[in-house]
Amino acid sequence: MIESRKDDANANEAEREKEREMRRKEDEEQRNKGRKETKKHLEPTLKWIEESPKADKKKKVVAKADAETKGSEAIKPRRPLASRGKSKTPYQEEDSFSESSSESEEEEEVLERRQDAGSDLPSDYWQIQKLVKYLKGGNQTATIIALCAMRDFNLNQETIQLAIRDVGGLEVLINLLDTEDIKCKIGALNILKYISKNAQIRKAIADLGGLQTMVKILRDPNKQLKALSAETIANVAKFRRARRTVRQHGGIRKLVGLLDCAPLSTASTPEHEMDVEVARCGALALWSCSKSTKNKQAMRKAGAIPLLARLLKSTHESMLVPVVGTLQECASEPSYRLAIRTEGMIEDLVTNLKSENAELQMHCASAIFKCAEEKETRDLVKQYGGLYPLVNLLNNVDNKELLAAATGAIWKCAISAENVQKFQELKAIDLLVNLLNDQPEEVLVNVVGALGECAKDPPNRAQIRKAGGISPLVHLLTGTNQALLINVTRAVGQCAEEPDNMAIIDRLDGVRLLWSLLKNQNVEVQASAAWAICPCIENAKDAGEMVRSFVGGLELIVSLLKSEEQEVLASVCAAIANIAKDEENLAVITDHGVVPMLAKLTNTTDDKLRRHLAEAIARCCSWGNNRVSFGNERAVAPLVHYLKSKDKHVHRSTARALFQLSKDPDNCITMHEAGVVKPLMEMVGSEDTVLQEAAAGCISNIRRLALANEKAKYS
Repeated sequence: MIESRKDDANANEAEREKEREMRRKEDEEQRNKGRKETKKHLEPTLKWIEESPKADKKKKVVAKADAETKGSEAIKPRRPLASRGKSKTPYQEEDSFSESSSESEEEEEVLERRQDAGSDLPSDYWQIQKLVKYLKGGNQTATIIALCAMRDFNLNQETIQLAIRDVGGLEVLINLLDTEDIKCKIGALNILKYISKNAQIRKAIADLGGLQTMVKILRDPNKQLKALSAETIANVAKFRRARRTVRQHGGIRKLVGLLDCAPLSTASTPEHEMDVEVARCGALALWSCSKSTKNKQAMRKAGAIPLLARLLKSTHESMLVPVVGTLQECASEPSYRLAIRTEGMIEDLVTNLKSENAELQMHCASAIFKCAEEKETRDLVKQYGGLYPLVNLLNNVDNKELLAAATGAIWKCAISAENVQKFQELKAIDLLVNLLNDQPEEVLVNVVGALGECAKDPPNRAQIRKAGGISPLVHLLTGTNQALLINVTRAVGQCAEEPDNMAIIDRLDGVRLLWSLLKNQNVEVQASAAWAICPCIENAKDAGEMVRSFVGGLELIVSLLKSEEQEVLASVCAAIANIAKDEENLAVITDHGVVPMLAKLTNTTDDKLRRHLAEAIARCCSWGNNRVSFGNERAVAPLVHYLKSKDKHVHRSTARALFQLSKDPDNCITMHEAGVVKPLMEMVGSEDTVLQEAAAGCISNIRRLALANEKAKYS
């Protein structure tokens, strides 16, 4: 009997152990439900502000939801969970990725970060798990209570966001969007709106087909639903696959349609406020989607530009930020820049530069930065008084994003000489020079670009020196940022036009730094460095000795004549023309084969290269037999064709080259046969005295040769 009782006890214990094991497995399955395994991992980049917990309230609501579910019928979604997958369209395979340069790629693959099954899970995790159960199995009332309870959690906290995903809550929330109950949809979107700020969550929403459902909701007559759906789309469409999905399912046109919901009246009624909210959320979604080039085109075709122009006159800052953000994102496209100018948006952008909202100021300045490539836009910015607020923004030294946008706008506006004079009056140069130290590269690129444009005006070169700007500019020549190097070489070159500035540049070894940049792999850096070397040689006290002191420097610059880039060739020819002023340096570059290399370039049709090439040939003719060598290399006849150019600078340098070459009899014969006399006769009557003298000298040499031949014939 005793043994029988022991056997029963052991059996009961085994059954209890089996039940515990089954419950443990069920819990494990519940935690793992809806998970997708991935091989690539990336840590989430967003961190969210934590709010104070409301644990007691959550527990009470969960208990109430538990009571509601007993004996009730669950809400059935219109399609089963298993059917929710990544939707494909027939043309999805063909549609290529076409994104703007501002888009980052880090969110294409994100880390699947989950709670370790063996670790201690926070109490909120189990609360979320219970609420998801009620969402799945409760009736309408229980579902709404569960949604409200879930909303009470701090949904900006990453652990809560990932807990909702880990226990299968995302699938349920997305399925609720397909129900007929408005309250359930609103509750689900209110949660998705917050948790979709997480990179992993938004990728999961896209994988589950949530974007397609939210795009459909944009047609719903309920304004709150449309606003919530658009705001959630704005969060999810942070990576290109999501943006493409929105476009392919007709979301762009629907989002543009939301912009037409907001009247510009100032009446503060609930209906008006809801209209403003719908338009704001639509603009937010379009802002996210506008990082794709194809989406920008789709927005323009859908009529977004006039609607954005109308909303830009709104007095609601919450509306203006996404509207201006969308405009500045789209301003990378020429068609949008034209529309921004012709639709009268420049005046509104300038007006909003004076706002107290730093984010709004930043987006306005950024839009002007992109649009001010065109002279008409620069003139409008000046006309509407936009230069003063831009200069005023330079005082916000702690806000780097705003500073980068403001300096960029000043840089582009300074391309116009009239604006440079205004900047001079506003003491902008002193403020810009102060920003040359301890600033991020995106700010430095714009600051140096602005100083380079301002330095084209001679008084500003002296002002840059007086403000202490030469030394930091030369120091920046040692950097590696290509865009910064392009701008700083231009700025140093402009400053070197002033002899006093050149003395400082030489003392700081700036010319050697410029010469070293000729080795840079970036052709734009090479070209801008070569252009900067020209005024340095012109204004240095002992330029010839300075150039010879650079070991291998002359060989390096001659070797650049093999480049295939027209700008590099033109700048190097200009530098060689200055180097050749010194006889010893001319002898060295002749030994390095400069004559045949220059002769090879004479068949070019580029007027900029023609001008500096002819000048280099003219300078090189003064050494040894270089004139004869140019003739032997067949460089003379192509130069005659340069006289047909419409560029007066080409005429001047070509006439000088032909004058030097005409001192060789064989070259005179070649010129005469090429028909040089007639165009030179016309140029003798030019108002340009240098061109007059060179043309007359060349004709004189040809005439002397003809007379000598005639005399020899009859003697």
